[in-house]
Amino acid sequence: MAENRRTTLYDLHLARGAKMVPFAGWDMPVQYPMGVLNEHLHTRAKAGLFDVSHMGQVILRGPEVAVALESLIPADLAGLKPGRQRYGLFTAENGGVLDDLMIANKGDHLYLVVNAANAEADLAHLRQLEGKGISVEPQDRALLALQGPEAAAVLARLIPGVAEMTFMDSRDFDWQGVDLWISRSGYTGEDGFEISVPQARAVALAEALLANEAVAPIGLGARDSLRLEAGMPLYGHEMDEMTSPAQASLGWSIPKIRRLGGARAGGFPGAERVLAELAAGATRARYGLRPEGRAPIREGVEIFAEETGGTAIGRVRSGGFGPSVGAPIAMADLPAGLSPDTPLWAELRGRRLPVAITPLPFHTPAYKR
Repeated sequence: MAENRRTTLYDLHLARGAKMVPFAGWDMPVQYPMGVLNEHLHTRAKAGLFDVSHMGQVILRGPEVAVALESLIPADLAGLKPGRQRYGLFTAENGGVLDDLMIANKGDHLYLVVNAANAEADLAHLRQLEGKGISVEPQDRALLALQGPEAAAVLARLIPGVAEMTFMDSRDFDWQGVDLWISRSGYTGEDGFEISVPQARAVALAEALLANEAVAPIGLGARDSLRLEAGMPLYGHEMDEMTSPAQASLGWSIPKIRRLGGARAGGFPGAERVLAELAAGATRARYGLRPEGRAPIREGVEIFAEETGGTAIGRVRSGGFGPSVGAPIAMADLPAGLSPDTPLWAELRGRRLPVAITPLPFHTPAYKR
């Protein structure tokens, strides 16, 4: 059995007392001595530093590269301006989702960040574009995320120009003679940055950021609770190859220009189903739920329309305790068209507990627009 890979920051994690766990083929920190709850709250109040070097980073180059990538992703990439990035989805032939990713226009090339669990499959998927004259170049760089209301002030002390960036900007900066690829984005619902750095300088950059008393290292546990509060879907949970963009409530990522009647409608895998559902409405959707009491409802818990009897109408895709909300929260796959006052019950250890439909996100985002 192959050993898990380690990021460049592995020894730094150990030195700071991290509990390491296997995740997507990597040894990753799940929490530090501060604990998941306090790490979560620290990120919301100050700034948290995440090692996300397990994510895949890829550069695409070639003629009409954005148009070529639109054959795999139903987003407006040809209209993406230099210095900006966009969220997108790889769709499957059946109209499901293969993965979600970020795409940045770097002027003469595109820069992609894909999920760790799917990085190799995504790379193979992208190689279809080589027949269109596109070069697919995996990048061996570390990736850090600095998130929280003090993130901008902290990073600006090292790189003053980042203060001028707005949400979803993507720019290159020099730091001590190395190129940093920085986007003002993230996965927590807070203002923040993702920073691609050469492996040889990753530890030095992480230590420079952690030297600021506002910054604490944050593990996968708090990363998950932060993204859940922010209503962010996670591949393999809220979306998968059997779940369409509309069913995952991600239709917003597919603009009019790629929909029926648009100037560049379709042309991506599964377009027939995807566009039909966007036009007519999907039969299922992603909902936020708040259970009564303090008991969390976690992934796999079934949801019912009746307090007793009947069959399940859906299931929880992600769930846990929301530290900033102060209560358990969940996202579930349920029939479309339910009203906020629709009575629902979650079956937990043989008992059905009332749950309320709640607007997403659970935590108001604080992006710099």
